[in-house]
Amino acid sequence: MKIDALKKMSIAELKKELNSLLREQFNLRIQKATMQLKKFHLMKNVRLNIARVKTILSEKERKTKTDEK
Repeated sequence: MKIDALKKMSIAELKKELNSLLREQFNLRIQKATMQLKKFHLMKNVRLNIARVKTILSEKERKTKTDEK
């Protein structure tokens, strides 16, 4: 997922996207454990997307806290 698209999302949408990515990561880990996963690069992509979402989410939350003061 592109960073530009993530920056346009609201905090609620980012949390929903994070939850979706965490579920996808869990499903990929299960597939890996049962030897069904053929495309191992998907695990890396999901992990990077989770990091991107968490970074943007923390930036937005920090910004809203400073705006409230």
